[in-house]
Amino acid sequence: MSIEVNQLTKVYGNQKAVNAISFTVQPGEILGFLGPNGAGKSTTMKIATGFIPPSEGEVKVAGFDVVTESKQVRKNIGYLPEHNPLYLDMFVHEYLRFIASLHKLKGKHKIARVQEMIELCGLTQEQNKKIGSLSKGYRQRVGLAQALIHDPKVLILDEPTTGLDPNQLAEIRNLIKQISKDKTVILSTHIMQEVKALCTRVVIISQGEIVADDTVDKLTVSSGGSILNVEFQQEVPEEELSLLSGIEIKGGGGRHYQLRSKSTGDLREHLFKFAAEKGWVILSMQLEEDSLEEVFYQLTKQKPDVDDIS
Repeated sequence: MSIEVNQLTKVYGNQKAVNAISFTVQPGEILGFLGPNGAGKSTTMKIATGFIPPSEGEVKVAGFDVVTESKQVRKNIGYLPEHNPLYLDMFVHEYLRFIASLHKLKGKHKIARVQEMIELCGLTQEQNKKIGSLSKGYRQRVGLAQALIHDPKVLILDEPTTGLDPNQLAEIRNLIKQISKDKTVILSTHIMQEVKALCTRVVIISQGEIVADDTVDKLTVSSGGSILNVEFQQEVPEEELSLLSGIEIKGGGGRHYQLRSKSTGDLREHLFKFAAEKGWVILSMQLEEDSLEEVFYQLTKQKPDVDDIS
């Protein structure tokens, strides 16, 4: 396995930022690592890249322990942080040669590797420009090139497409897909379309704990709920419809409602019987799976503390 996270815990003072989480990532996977702000994503990635130590548990990258074999981990991992740190006064080719030197690449191999990354990341026309003069899309390309320059087995990307326009976003997506053919990629993002377009699997973390680990398709099918769009012949009072157990009214009113099932049962039969008892005529019902956005919301929404309930 390319990445093994086993009972990982990180404590800051009295707060557990990450609480005994475990997951693995196989070679060739693109893993979407999702969670709300403060959930523990960045802490986990910083531990995996060797920036900070764990309080408990272990993380292995390409078989090497991030604490006891940190040099080997750094050789096998490439990292693009959310805030892409670049030397803006350096030329693109100059910067990539500098990064290659930091990774101990020398001579013809260094020159060839830099040129390969320039071509792979679409920087041929920009290589003689200063990084500070580039658009954000091209700066992200430079960031990807530096993360790949030493040919790591694992690539960790933290919000790689934030702030890009649609054209730049599509270009970076295609580049990540191309890179992933022989790499293991962890992609952290808040953009669900990104996850659906790129990721083979999703891990969702909330309040320092993993709340989901599955493919996108399985998450949306087996999330324990579904959306039902219903049209009645007459106007239906919301307060009466809300008496139907096992449903949440997501929107609408009058003759049209959007309902969410709180269980895995088929809401249509339940609603039909309830409507018949009330004398309501149903003109149409359309059932749809939860979107990934809805699954994410349901899994990560904050539950009120008992002490907060009056």
